[in-house]
Amino acid sequence: MTDAFAQLIPDARAFLADLAENNSRDWFTAHNDRYDAQLKAPALRLMDEVAQAITRRHGTQVTGKLFRPQRDVRFSKDKTPYTTHLHMMWTLNGAGCALFFGIAPDYCTAGGGLMGFSNTQMPRWRQAIDGAFGDETAALVDILALKGFAVGEPELKRVPAPYSKAHPHGVLLQRKSLTFWHEMTPREQAAPMGALLSAYLTQEPMFALLDSALAE
Repeated sequence: MTDAFAQLIPDARAFLADLAENNSRDWFTAHNDRYDAQLKAPALRLMDEVAQAITRRHGTQVTGKLFRPQRDVRFSKDKTPYTTHLHMMWTLNGAGCALFFGIAPDYCTAGGGLMGFSNTQMPRWRQAIDGAFGDETAALVDILALKGFAVGEPELKRVPAPYSKAHPHGVLLQRKSLTFWHEMTPREQAAPMGALLSAYLTQEPMFALLDSALAE
């Protein structure tokens, strides 16, 4: 069966490639109707349908977000006014875990995790990693890697005090976030709704584990 959102990715990539060549307010204003029809409207429908599907399975309300195309250039040397990607996320639980979706001319990814531990989550994360939670987390990281979900790099160069640099889960202790990314295959890109729900199901055990230790 054809995915109702099969055209979203090719349309978005074509528009974003054109935008990369003409990144100005005048060009975007002249092509705003195309953006609304080919990117924004189907993306919002996809956001709603994915949120409803996960809510039915998860049992709690899932919140979707479509990131706006306008860049905040106030403190940036790059003054181009628009992003050349389409990013979406669905926040899933009390810990703040989310499912991610990104489209750009040169990538199309599904992912998930926690983009950043809060000030209260950070000490809880380290304390948990120092115990049995660390073994479970490391095992799930390996399982997700086998399923094609690469983990982001740790933010710290060293294992933080008071933990030993030889700690068995030192790499996890070096983290200030935990995110996973999967480059979508052409088959997945032709069926984004199904691919995103599959990505959610694949990462669901990690979302549940993180929620058990880090829910606010």
